Amino acid sequence: MTGKLRVSVAVSLDGHMAGPDQTLEAPLGTGGERLHQWMFPTRSFRAMVGEEGGTTGLDDEYVVAAAAGLGATIMGRNMFGPIRGEWPDDSWTGWWGPEPPYHHPVFVLTHHEREPVTMEGGTTFHFVTGGIEDALEQARAAAGDADIRIGGGAETVRQYLRAGLVDSMHLAVSGVLLGAGERPFDGVSPDGYVCTGVVASGTVAHMRFERA
Repeated sequence: MTGKLRVSVAVSLDGHMAGPDQTLEAPLGTGGERLHQWMFPTRSFRAMVGEEGGTTGLDDEYVVAAAAGLGATIMGRNMFGPIRGEWPDDSWTGWWGPEPPYHHPVFVLTHHEREPVTMEGGTTFHFVTGGIEDALEQARAAAGDADIRIGGGAETVRQYLRAGLVDSMHLAVSGVLLGAGERPFDGVSPDGYVCTGVVASGTVAHMRFERA
């Protein structure tokens, strides 16, 4: 038995999961950080970044659920960092500091080979040049019976959706309009997925979708 391939992302009302113009100072693009304002005060998110306290309740429960039962993560190279083209050296190891929040193997889609990078806390970044199905095969081997999460960005989510490989989705829809940026559902057929639940806190609507 293999685990599910899951998506859990925050999106704006106009369908963007990141703003335009990603930079070192704005890794989620212009305005993209606003999509996650609902999450930052929660107890579970604060614990992830080494802080105490925080809110409990619905939003906190979804932060916990997004990380529960995972054995591997897949992400695109743009999510791993702002570097494009050949890797100039091994100095860039992600946005997250010496101990990333994953604590399991992470498979980064790229066109350029690079040796794995082992970080503190159990995270190892593996760089996959064979495409989305190769990355999924490697992630399944690493995860065993646990689930795999597509961490982003939008193009990576879009590729797996187009290939019909995603089993379930959690969309945290924030009351934000970005106007431009990265949209994960452009050109993706909605056929094959059904909404299994919608709940809202004071800041965000949580929508769940499953493969029909």
